[in-house]
Amino acid sequence: MGMIPYSFTVTSHIAITLTLSLSIWIGVTLIGLKTHGTHFFHLFVPSGAPAALLPMLVIIEVLSYAIRAVSLAVRLFANMMSGHTLLKIMAGFSFQLFALGGFLGIIGASLPLILVFLITGLEIGIAMLQAYVFTILSIMYLNDSLNLH
Repeated sequence: MGMIPYSFTVTSHIAITLTLSLSIWIGVTLIGLKTHGTHFFHLFVPSGAPAALLPMLVIIEVLSYAIRAVSLAVRLFANMMSGHTLLKIMAGFSFQLFALGGFLGIIGASLPLILVFLITGLEIGIAMLQAYVFTILSIMYLNDSLNLH
């Protein structure tokens, strides 16, 4: 939606992406708890781990499980924000060169304007790829929660 002129890219704000990823993280955790009960917490204990390392491994596993929500949010936010920022910078640069006027201004503005169109195509591809990655990672997290190791 953010690639449509005069529209707004909601995923270019960390609050939106964090809310999306936290809702998925909470949902996956609740589904895992409902499916497995207290056995769900065995997800944080790697199988075959030595007993002496268990306290450290459990802390690492709990942190990695909790960080999933943040990494999912930051990945989407950073990709959307950086691409849109680049487009705005290039469009502003093209406008400033065009505002100089004359033959040199028009010729100078054409290169950044062409780049804006090319980067727009790239941004559409990145947006689709990020939607795919967000979905696949959400499904993988759900799979980990349903099929404990």
